[in-house]
Amino acid sequence: MNRHALIVLLLWLLLAVVGEFLVVRLAPGMFPVVAAEEGEIVDNAFTFLMILAVPVLAFVLATLLYSLASFRSRGTPSQDGPPIHTNRPVLFVWFLATIGLTALMIVHPGITGMRELADRADREPDLVVKVETMRFGWRITYPEQKINTFQELVLPVGKHVRFEVTSLDVLHAFWVPAFRMKIDAVPGMVTTVHATPNRTGGFQNDPNFRLQCAELCGIGHSVMQVPVRVVEQKEFDAWAAQQSKLARRSN
Repeated sequence: MNRHALIVLLLWLLLAVVGEFLVVRLAPGMFPVVAAEEGEIVDNAFTFLMILAVPVLAFVLATLLYSLASFRSRGTPSQDGPPIHTNRPVLFVWFLATIGLTALMIVHPGITGMRELADRADREPDLVVKVETMRFGWRITYPEQKINTFQELVLPVGKHVRFEVTSLDVLHAFWVPAFRMKIDAVPGMVTTVHATPNRTGGFQNDPNFRLQCAELCGIGHSVMQVPVRVVEQKEFDAWAAQQSKLARRSN
């Protein structure tokens, strides 16, 4: 191994170790608040992808920085530089590394993550919430509790929820940032998405607790949102009872 390659290798190792240390230490605080078990799966996938990406970035930076320092221009050359020939071993190793990283990402977190989300979605839901979208609002229905609301989405913590989503006019998208889960709302079709809230909270304390349209749908798209509130089961039952009482009075 010549001197140039050895220096690049050592610089690469140094940058990779520092980068991995920063990812492991800083990753938990890099993401917005997560409030669902499914969201944790998504965040773990992004963290793993960053761990894989660090050595690649470190190699590119090491090569670039060393080249800039050692082979920078020192005035106008008096003659053409020596011809550069392809280094077959380097190309072969780079090709194998690329194939290996791609295959690994397809398997994990790709296939394993999707299977984990699918297994959770196959569980019997503790609560079913029907969501109808229209420009530019949401109609939220709790069939078992016989509640309709346009004001907020209230969920009990620790319960597996199935959202049945449709649209009354154009394409919209159901998205709660704190849950990380998103699904299209399609006219004439019911799509489903699942979430298991595992943290209490609300929009008043964190803007990620909101139901937001994530599909450009018209002039009011940016304000097409309602607050989300995740509460303890007793508080949810009290809220549901109050909403049912109000509905009976209005009828």
